[in-house]
Order: sequence, then structure tokens, then C-alpha cells
Amino acid sequence: MAIEGGDLLPMGRSAGGWFEASAALADGTRYRYRLTDGTLVPDPASRGQAPDVHDASVVQGCDYPWRHADWTGRPWTDVVLYEVHVGVAGGFKGIRDDLPRLKALGITAVELMPVNDFPGRRNWGYDGVLPYAPDSAYGTPNELKELVDTAHGLGMMMFLDVVYNHFGPDGNYIGSYAPEFFRDDVKTPWGPAIDFRRREVRDYFTGNVLMWLMEYRFDGLRFDAVHAIHEQDWVEEMAAAVRATVDPGRHVHLVLEHHNAASHLRKSVDAQWNDDGHNVLHVLLTGEDGGYYADYTSDPAGKLARVLSEGWVYQGEKSGYLKAARGEPSADLPPYAHVLFLQNHDQIGNRAFGERLTMLVAAKAMEAAIALLILCPQIPMLFMGEESGSRTPFLFFTHHHDELADAVREGRRQEFAAFADFADPEKRERIPDPNARKTFAASIPRPGEPGRFAFYRRLIALRMTHIVPRLTGTRSIGAEAIGPKAVRACWRLGDGSLLTIVINLGENAMPYEAPVGSLLFTTGESGPMTAAYLEVAEV
Repeated sequence: MAIEGGDLLPMGRSAGGWFEASAALADGTRYRYRLTDGTLVPDPASRGQAPDVHDASVVQGCDYPWRHADWTGRPWTDVVLYEVHVGVAGGFKGIRDDLPRLKALGITAVELMPVNDFPGRRNWGYDGVLPYAPDSAYGTPNELKELVDTAHGLGMMMFLDVVYNHFGPDGNYIGSYAPEFFRDDVKTPWGPAIDFRRREVRDYFTGNVLMWLMEYRFDGLRFDAVHAIHEQDWVEEMAAAVRATVDPGRHVHLVLEHHNAASHLRKSVDAQWNDDGHNVLHVLLTGEDGGYYADYTSDPAGKLARVLSEGWVYQGEKSGYLKAARGEPSADLPPYAHVLFLQNHDQIGNRAFGERLTMLVAAKAMEAAIALLILCPQIPMLFMGEESGSRTPFLFFTHHHDELADAVREGRRQEFAAFADFADPEKRERIPDPNARKTFAASIPRPGEPGRFAFYRRLIALRMTHIVPRLTGTRSIGAEAIGPKAVRACWRLGDGSLLTIVINLGENAMPYEAPVGSLLFTTGESGPMTAAYLEVAEV
């Protein structure tokens, strides 16, 4: 172990191949590990880097003075999520300063895209290689704790997106001294699979989960692309460790991105991102049918009805896009086992030019979809800028150098070569360079639709007043297509009340018989519209 400005500290080998050394080091001390060939590498469990993944690790103290240490969180049914990219939002301090505005909107939980250390100063966060170290481009570990602490003081939860299915292509030193950490027989779309068959690997990531929840006091984690982890039993093992470690009475929430694995949601995991819900709504709103949207173009209203009544479209059926069966039956799950969204970082940023729905869909249709998102019993999530109708793109950006930068730039353009709109190489050349700083700068959201903030605020207030107190125990009692782009869905809420939503995303009016109960909200009577009715049960 090499201490900057000091001597080498020999590391002894213990059982199981571990190397260790003990030393009293002051906060801020920089150090690295020296391999037998003389290569200096960062600590794989570094708590901070100075300043990047190739540089020295930094000793971090654990002396943050929590002001709201008695915070125990909020129930899952209270969640109204807001996904945000930390760099685009101005770092940990920028988000901290924006919390009062988000609270005024009605947001109850802010979800940070990954903050673990990545190469360079700009990245979505999914190229991380040091899971334990918050990236210095965003601020210090204590500034991240201050963000979480400030949110708790405002009665808001903080969630974090974590990536355990792969490591990024730059700065991954673990493979040089512990190649067994990775599998050589399995690949993910992003590189070699991590070998969760090994106890050391499992403990490394479970320890990371517990660090974020216990030391940083996050209220929940979103696990990226869990379907790419081959040993699915680790999910249950990790969740059991969380439930056994977290203080009794504290609310901590675990959310997956997965290919519709209902079995996890019947145990210790709270919810899954509902990609099916997004995909069918996107088809209904835009008419797009390329890529994975092709799976949702046949009878989209019927597919939306299945999303609203059963959670997912694909529950074991074959996906034409994946060329494989996808999903498990989900009708027995409560609706709030699904996180629903109209937009997120993937669905915007993986477009060639990063267009938001505000650039693709008329305002009236957007308002109808927003009303469904906020008032249906699934857990709603907004993506940063959505609340103000931003028309700025959210682009794919990185900060790689030399050959890797060239490869990422060209790879990004080749991704779209199979699309008819990008058959012309000259048009592909106009796809923004992920490594250019202006690509990052263009992704900063600016308000675009006057009145959109107030529209969201009104809907969220209705949700928190009329739906959330009744949400626990809610079950679908059916949904049906009533037109080419129209659906009627009904739920029995936990207290016996009846919630009915009618949505029409078509241009033509769709007459319908008004449900029983009082009209809770409507966006209008003709063209794209959503109406929600609530019949309150007698006590």
C-alpha cells in the first residue's frame, strides 16, 4: 500500500486471498495499492478519489453531523419520484438548493442517477468503476450527505440509482489483479458479466448497498438492469441483508429495473420500473414503431388496459424485439409494485437527438397522459425538466479520451445505422458527439411550457389528498379498451372506495358513460382527455 508523501505499507495475506494492512491515517490522506509489477491502482472500495478513477484514493472520515438523524422515512405508497442527473442539475449543492421548489411541486422522493466514480467529469453514471466513491465532479461525500440530510428535513426521501451488472470500459483495474471477479463465459451488452457466483463478489456489492443506506442514509435504491445479473438469487440475499440491518421502523425501499420478474416483488423488493407501461403510452402518443416499440403497436389500447389492470404487458409472452419470452404473471401484484413514467433518462437519452415528449406530442395529449400517470394507483415518476415542460434535449454524454472517445462516438452513430431515418451517413454525422462539452451543456433543462408546473402540482395534490391515504391494499377490478386509443380502468382502493379513470389519446372524441362517483379531475371532454372519478366508500 503506497501512501502519498510517505513510505510503502506492506500488506499481509490472509485466508481466502485477502490482503490487508492497518494504519492510522488522517482524513484526506491519499493512497493507492501497488501490485507486484509496480502498477499503482485505486482502492476497489475507495470512499473518494482525487480527482478521478485513475488517481489516488482518499481517506474519508465518518463524522458528518446529521441534523435529522431521527428521520425514519415514509411509506412506499407516499412516493412521487423525480429522477435527476446530478451533474446537469449543478452537483450535490445544486440539487440541495432545488429541493424547496420540488417540495412545492409535491415531489416526495428524489432519485439521483448513479453517482459512483466514473472516468472524466461528465457521464450518465453507468460507466462507473468504483461503486463506493461518489464522483468528485459532483461534490464531496459530506456534500452528498448534506443533500440527503436537507431532504429529510423537508420531509422528502432520497433514492439512488446503483449499477451492479457491469463496470465501465475505462479505469476498471479490478480485472488486472482479480480477474475472477468477472466471468469469461458470459457477456452483457456493456462488457464482461460480473461473477455473482463468488461469495467475495456478492459481499462486495451487498456491502455497497448497505453503505448507501446506512452511512449516507438514502431511503431507497434503484438497481440498474438487474436482468443482466445471472445469479438472481443474489437479489433476495441482498434484500434480506437490508431488512436485517436497517433499524426497525425505518422505511427503506428497493426498486428494480428488470424484464418483468414478478417473483422478486412477492418477497422483499418493493417495485419494478414499468417499461411496458412507458412503451405502450409512447406508441399511443407518438405512433412510433421502431426498435422495442414494435412490440406495442398491435392493439395498443388493449395493451394499455393490461398495464393498468395487471401491471405488465409481457408476462411470459415472446417479445419480438428480444426474440425471447419476457416476464412472469403479475396480475396478483398490487398496482404500486410498478413505477410508471412517461419519460426517463433512457427513453429520452437513447434517442439520436434526445428529444423529450414536448417535442413529439401536442400539449393536450401530454396533459391527458400526465393525468393518468399521476392519478392511477401505480407509483409515478417524473424526469428532470418534465415538470416545466422543458423542450431542451437530454443527450447521451461521456468524457472519454483518445481511442475510447473515438470508439464511443462512432459506436453511438452506428447504433442508429439500421434505422431508415439514419441510413444516410451524413445524417448520422449530425448525431451529437457524446464527448463534446456542448452535448452535456445542451442537456440542461430550461422551462418550456407555461403553466405545466402548476398543472403537475394540482394533480399531485389530488393524488396525495384522495388516493395515497387509500392506496395500501388497492386492487384492480378490471380495465378495457373502449376505442383505438381509449381505455377505461377501475380499482378498488384499500378503504373500499372506487377509482375509475377514462383516458383517450386519440384526436376524436370518445363518448363514454360516466362512472359512479364524483368527478375528481378531467382535462376536457373532447379529443385527447383523461377523466378520473372517485366513489368514496361509506365508513
